[in-house]
Amino acid sequence: MRKKFLYLVAAVSTVGGWFLFEKYEIKGLDQVKLVRRDKQTPASPSTPQPVNSVPTEAPALARGESIRIATFNIQVFGESKLRKPHVMEYLANIARRFDVVAIQEIRAKSADIIPTYVDLINRSGRHYDYVIGERLGRSNSKEQYAFIFDLQTIEVDRNELYTVHDPDDALHREPFVAWFRVRGPPPQEAFTFILVNIHTDPDETRQELDVLDDVYHVVRDDGRGEDDVIILGDLNVDHRHLGQLGRVPDISWVISGEATNTRKNKSYDNIILHRRATAEFLGRAGIFDFMREFNLTMQQALEISDHMPVWAEFSVYEGGQPGRVAARPSASPAN
Repeated sequence: MRKKFLYLVAAVSTVGGWFLFEKYEIKGLDQVKLVRRDKQTPASPSTPQPVNSVPTEAPALARGESIRIATFNIQVFGESKLRKPHVMEYLANIARRFDVVAIQEIRAKSADIIPTYVDLINRSGRHYDYVIGERLGRSNSKEQYAFIFDLQTIEVDRNELYTVHDPDDALHREPFVAWFRVRGPPPQEAFTFILVNIHTDPDETRQELDVLDDVYHVVRDDGRGEDDVIILGDLNVDHRHLGQLGRVPDISWVISGEATNTRKNKSYDNIILHRRATAEFLGRAGIFDFMREFNLTMQQALEISDHMPVWAEFSVYEGGQPGRVAARPSASPAN
């Protein structure tokens, strides 16, 4: 399996180029299949080290020189939660703390879960939008990934959303990939980045984390020229058990040694980045403890989710300072 994945990385690097990935998408992680893209569908190991993150208190509504990117597994996010107004109000309040939120475990047959959620977020006068992936999973209980983002600070390239397909089932829920750019600075200087949203199978974390390093390389080398590839989500392991993903040279994580679940006894969620390529990371990251923030009981908090959001803060400028030229596709993002 690993040998075939390495063939995939080599093949993409050799044939890759903007034209190929503008017109085609990868189908399969164990063999290369090129399939016409629908524009509306979405090296040697080194010892890994954590980034120098500084966990802080709950983030305020900061604007200006930085953005906050978060990941949040909203446990079984479906019609049942939608019918609980108090839970939805808490969820909307949480989303407003961040510029981009990667969401996992959307589990509903209805297509109105995320639109309804975003409408609720925007009732405060904010202007959030979303992109959502396909339904995924081996059983009848499918899940979706989504990104929710503040239109005042973030734009997305809707023409380049995609799910990494895996017909040989190496991943239970294949990652959902999207490219973003910060609004505010001149477009050529604005921080651009790719987010790879993942929820691993808790029974197959070792296998899946040994696949995610190849996913990282394929996404990074997809012809776009973007070096800021950030993997985030519910990994179902702590920072010490990232497998081959954790052994990618210069790979780092923002959370280490802290519980990310609501019961505060497990560390599952994280934001993984390349510490040299993503110099935009400002070293500030943390876990949003909504139980303490909203003064909830454990039972009340678990109604929201059994996971807490993990977040990290980044400069709005490419390279962390004005004057750098951002990597981006030839076409401007479509909002």
